[in-house]
Amino acid sequence: MFDLLSIGFNCFDGTDCVSQSLSIANTGVNTSKLYRMERFVENFPKIEKQLTGEEIHKRLDEIEQIHALYSPWKLGVAAAMACGAFTFLLGGGPVEMLFAFIAAGIGNFIRTRMIKHHYTLFLNIAVSVSAACLIYAICLNLAESLLHISAAHEAGYICSMLFIIPGFPFITSGIDLAKLDLRSGLERLTYALIIILVATMGAWITAMILKLQPEDFIAVHLGTASRLIFRLCASFCGVLGFSIMFNSSIPMASTAAMIGAVANTLRLSLIDFTGMPAAVAAFTGALAAGLLASLIKKSNGYPRISLTVPSIVIMVPGLYFYRGFYNLGVMSLNEAVSWLAAAILIVVALPLGLIFARIFTDRTFRYCT
Repeated sequence: MFDLLSIGFNCFDGTDCVSQSLSIANTGVNTSKLYRMERFVENFPKIEKQLTGEEIHKRLDEIEQIHALYSPWKLGVAAAMACGAFTFLLGGGPVEMLFAFIAAGIGNFIRTRMIKHHYTLFLNIAVSVSAACLIYAICLNLAESLLHISAAHEAGYICSMLFIIPGFPFITSGIDLAKLDLRSGLERLTYALIIILVATMGAWITAMILKLQPEDFIAVHLGTASRLIFRLCASFCGVLGFSIMFNSSIPMASTAAMIGAVANTLRLSLIDFTGMPAAVAAFTGALAAGLLASLIKKSNGYPRISLTVPSIVIMVPGLYFYRGFYNLGVMSLNEAVSWLAAAILIVVALPLGLIFARIFTDRTFRYCT
C-alpha cells in the first residue's frame, strides 16, 4: 500500500506474516536516488541475489544516504537559470530575463533553506513566491530610477516565481492514472493543485500590494533562424536548471536538457509555423521527449521518468495558471476562464504524450499485466 508520505507492506514466509508501515515527514523529488534504486532492482537477478541479507541491507543503506547533491545557493542558481530561460521562451526580453534570474534565484534559495528547516509546505511556498515577486519589483524600480528603464517590463515578475511549478507531481499523476493507480495518481494531482493554488494566491496578493499587473511582454524582434537558435539554447538551460532542482547529476541533467531542447523547440515551432493549437503541440512535444528518452535509456540506463519529466516541465503553463487566477481574483471572469481552460488542456496533453510514447516503446506498459 502506497501513498504520498507512507508505504505499508506485508511479508509472508509459510505461515508467518510480518506487516510494517514506514512514513516520512515531507515529500520531494530525488532523481539520483531513483536512478540508483532502479539499477539495484534491475541488477538484482544477476548480482544482488548472490549477496547475503546483510550485504543487501548495506547496499540499500548506501542508496538511502543519497541526499541533496547541491547546496541551497547552487539550487538558487539552477532556479535562476531555469526561470531566466523560461522568461525568454514566454516572450520576454533581456531586461525581464535578468530581473527574473535574480528574483527566482533568491526566491528558490529561500525556499530550499526553509525546506531544510522543515517549515510547512504552505509557508515555504508563500514566502518564497512573495520574496521572488518583491525582489523583481525592487530590481524594476531601481532600474527605472537609475537607468530610466520602462516600467512596462513588469510583465516578467510572473516568470520569477515559476521555480515553484509542481511539474513532477502534475505529470506523474497522469502516468499513474493511465495505469489505473488511482490512489497514487489522485494524491499526486491533489498535491500539485495545492501548490498551484497556494503559489498563485500568494503571488496575486503580493502583486496587488506591489501594484504589479500581468501585462503582455514587450515584443522582441528576432529573425526566424535566430529565434530558433535562442529557443534551443533557452530550452536547454531551462531544463538543465529544473533537472538540477530535482537532484539529478550533471550528466543526467544534461541528457534531459538535450531532450528538452529538441522537444520544446519542436512544440514552439509547431505553434508558430503551423498554427497548431497549444495543447496539440504540447502533446507532440511530450511524445517526442518520451520517444527520445526511450532511445537514450538503452545506452545510458537512466530512468525514463528522470529524463522525460524534467524535459517537459518547461512546457507546463505556469504563466497561464497565474494569469487565470489573477483575472479570477479581479473578477475578469471571461479572461480567467480563457487562461485556465488553456492551462488545463496543456496540462492534460503533456502526460498523454509521455503515456503514448511509453506505449509505443515499452512492451510491459503496453499490455495489462
